[in-house]
Amino acid sequence: METQIEPDLKAEAERLLDACDAAGIEARLLGGLAIQIALGDRRHPAFARTSDDIDLITTRKFCTEFERLIETEGWAPEKQFNALNGARRLLFKDPADPERKIDGFVDSFSMCHELPLTDRFAVSSRTLSPADLLLTKLQIIELNPKDRNDSYSLLFGFPVSTEDGPDVISSTWIADLASSDWGLNHTIDLNLGRLDAGLGETELSDAERLQISGRIAELREALEAAPKSRGWKLRARIGERKKWYDEPEEVDRD
Repeated sequence: METQIEPDLKAEAERLLDACDAAGIEARLLGGLAIQIALGDRRHPAFARTSDDIDLITTRKFCTEFERLIETEGWAPEKQFNALNGARRLLFKDPADPERKIDGFVDSFSMCHELPLTDRFAVSSRTLSPADLLLTKLQIIELNPKDRNDSYSLLFGFPVSTEDGPDVISSTWIADLASSDWGLNHTIDLNLGRLDAGLGETELSDAERLQISGRIAELREALEAAPKSRGWKLRARIGERKKWYDEPEEVDRD
């Protein structure tokens, strides 16, 4: 029987996660769909959006099995891209609608900065944790409207906490990760400042803006307070005189 891809991408993402679980393949959802699923009824209507992509991340251990499973589940692999980049990234298209894609990351998430997200699978099931979902947005040097709204959605829906878990944004984890990498720390801090400055342009009440602004302040304070490595301090002396981020590949992001 031919596998049928779900017309609703959220349902399709859930179906693929179920298939990974059944096959014993470690994988988590990230991107816009992951944020929708993680937030559940905590989503704010001001930040609602559609998605044409499913973003998944797996470990190197399961890379081959993951690639085979996604193809078995009806998705067409981008063979040339996957042959060249399959050790770190895999792309697939819906044969019936090539605008719908799967972006598969292997072992780490790397765009403007590299994030070791597979080490964090135990924190949350199905999707990455709220802190890690937020990091995938805050590491982008130039936030587009989708990135900004996704960041606001997470900051609205989840409290900031020094603890870690599936229902909080862990300031401790974000600050610890950034404390050994000045470039990542700088990009995160820049974006938090931009988000705070842009709150007046959102369709939020004054109370909602104040709530998000307070959570942004908590994250910035954690970044500032975290003990820094010697390498961090040496790189900080150079500052923006030297480029501190990578240019992301020209692949659509969600």
